[in-house]
Amino acid sequence: MRKNERGVPVPTVKRLPRYLTVLHELAAENALWVSATTIARRLELTPIQVRKDMAYTDIVGMPKRGYPVDGLIKEIRRFLGWHKNREAFLVGVGALGTALLGYTGFADKGLSILAGFDIDSDKVGTKIHGTEIFSLRRLTELVQRCSVSLGILTVPPKAAQDVADKMVAGGIRGIWNFSSLKLDVPTDVVVQDEDISAGLALLSIDLAE
Repeated sequence: MRKNERGVPVPTVKRLPRYLTVLHELAAENALWVSATTIARRLELTPIQVRKDMAYTDIVGMPKRGYPVDGLIKEIRRFLGWHKNREAFLVGVGALGTALLGYTGFADKGLSILAGFDIDSDKVGTKIHGTEIFSLRRLTELVQRCSVSLGILTVPPKAAQDVADKMVAGGIRGIWNFSSLKLDVPTDVVVQDEDISAGLALLSIDLAE
């Protein structure tokens, strides 16, 4: 089973935000405690799977009571790193990049996009959804000056490797890659690929059956 850099199975990491959604719903219902069985039922999982996932966090359930809802929310957010602000630069302010700049849900997950970058002179110097857009030529310089560690890549595949190289040269340590290109980066740089076309292909095949 594939694991992330911390040795946690990737499926577990993907389930943790789903647990948070359930926990926030329970908190809104004024629930103080929740069992693994209740979480499992709401997400169509098994209680054993929920307990295994929770074991990667530092919170421990109590017999006959389960987990404290507020405590579990805080612990999962801490585990995911969502309790602290992480600053990012976004490169490629086309339709997708613009949509990401306008997404307000990042703040709750500890992500702040400080600036956008593009080669389009009509966009450079403007603000999109309140975020200033700079020339791509300044990317490496500003990464170094602002000590940004995360880059969001929303450029066409033919430009992706060059942009990734500029990010790495500035000190970016993690790239959220929305292009379909497999990036060649140093081993100490983490890349998370989001291939929208692959997701659509899987959906299309299921609908065609």
